[in-house]
Amino acid sequence: MANTQDIRRRIRSIRNTSQITKAMQMVAASKMRKAQQHALAGRPYAALMNRVLVSLQKRTDPTLHPLLHIREVKKELLLIISTDKGLAGALNTNLFREAANFEQSKTVFVVTGKKARQFVARTKRELIADFELKDAPSFVESKPLAKFCLEKFLSRDVDKVSVLYTHFINTINQRPVIQTLLPISRFDLPKGDRTEGAVDPLGMMQRTEDVDPMLGYIFEPNALEVLDIMLPYYVEYQVFQMILDARASEHSARMVAMKNATDNANQFIKDLTLEYNKMRQAGITTELLEIATAQMALGG
Repeated sequence: MANTQDIRRRIRSIRNTSQITKAMQMVAASKMRKAQQHALAGRPYAALMNRVLVSLQKRTDPTLHPLLHIREVKKELLLIISTDKGLAGALNTNLFREAANFEQSKTVFVVTGKKARQFVARTKRELIADFELKDAPSFVESKPLAKFCLEKFLSRDVDKVSVLYTHFINTINQRPVIQTLLPISRFDLPKGDRTEGAVDPLGMMQRTEDVDPMLGYIFEPNALEVLDIMLPYYVEYQVFQMILDARASEHSARMVAMKNATDNANQFIKDLTLEYNKMRQAGITTELLEIATAQMALGG
């Protein structure tokens, strides 16, 4: 049975740990706010880009572009966007659970993040590239990653490129998502545009899918050349936005995990303090009884 000295030692150790987790929580909260702002700030731009691509798709024959060709999938490239550090709850575990479902013989891996690299090495899967990114990468710094995926698809080394990352929903909820990057699927209008519809010159309501969202705009030199420039840029921006989502998810998950660890440590300290006080009170009571018993013996 532990004595009071052992309990004091455990309380001191847990208090030191709680101070560390509290500091990590505050650092993660600071980084989380910045990462969330970056992730959310890019979504209106992505929605506007979708509107332009929907318009270009209606003015050209998009099936002619190589980035839109759907091929039989003999080899697939999976890009995993993970964290460099741990202590983020089940974030990476949920991510790698999804990655384990991919057929090993038909999938090659590209990773960013030390945890993903360790997972691929541990499970003996084929790793063809490993990109290191800063905690808050810029669009320029993320472009080589997207260009590598584009080159592999255009050279027909792979027939499909998918991205596995953690989608940021809010501070509490982050969800692992598998998204097809290449070939590019059909573009959808942002939700606000999909629900509005349009009225033709005769006053009849047109179907939303028939509406050109950039009606009245002219693309120079022509729509086909603009589409040819926009599609690679669209892929690069998609990868960048996924990285921002993954970073926001990482810092949110780490902040929540450190807060839970701090709360658990504080509760543990309370329980040990209560046990220490009970043990100390029992010792005092025992000593008083011994003194009283000795006095009664001497008096007798």
